[in-house]
This record gives sequence, structure tokens and C-alpha cells, in this order.
Amino acid sequence: MQVLDVTKDSLKEIVENNQIVIIDFWAVWCGPCKRFAPIFEGVAAKHPDVKFVKVNTDENPDLANMFEVRSIPTLAVIKEQEIVFVQPGALPEEVLEEVVKRARELDMDEVRKNNK
Repeated sequence: MQVLDVTKDSLKEIVENNQIVIIDFWAVWCGPCKRFAPIFEGVAAKHPDVKFVKVNTDENPDLANMFEVRSIPTLAVIKEQEIVFVQPGALPEEVLEEVVKRARELDMDEVRKNNK
């Protein structure tokens, strides 16, 4: 699965049309972001049913602010149009795989009930 670069407008459409979206907030100048990119792309290739996207924080500061990104890389997970996970820092492949697994298993009815 190809990892797409997105903007605020394209992310809205992607979120509306995919059950799970995983976002990598990054910047060109960020060393840890560069090291995390191949891990992110490798895990994306294993999960064609999950939409993996990248947001360049320098080009999309409004989107970074919307997710309260304070350091990069930051990973965010959206399931059924709700933000369910946001964490700064580059993750090892096995941890990113676990994030994908847990996102799949997450009961959104329970999440919504607990958020009321």
C-alpha cells in the first residue's frame, strides 16, 4: 500500500472513506522522522486495508495544531472518524504493528460510550 502525503482537505476525505487511518506527522529536517519513514512504509505495505498517510508539519501547520503535535515524529490513529491514539516519537516496527492490531480490535461503541 502506498503511503500518501496529505493536506487538511485531502485528510478529511480520507478519514471519511476509510475505517482506520494512521498518520505520521513529520518534517524534512527531522532526523528521527527520516529513520521512521521506512518503518512506517514497511508496515503500511503489510496492511492494505488500513490507510497510512503522512503530514508534513512545515507545510500543514494547521493540521499539526489540530492534532496538538508538539514534537515530531508523532503518530496518530483515527478509527471510524475519531482520533483514538496520538503519540510522539518514532516507533520500532513491532510496536507500530501492535498499534495497528489494537486499532483493529478497538470497540468504537465502547469508546463512544466512555467519551460521553
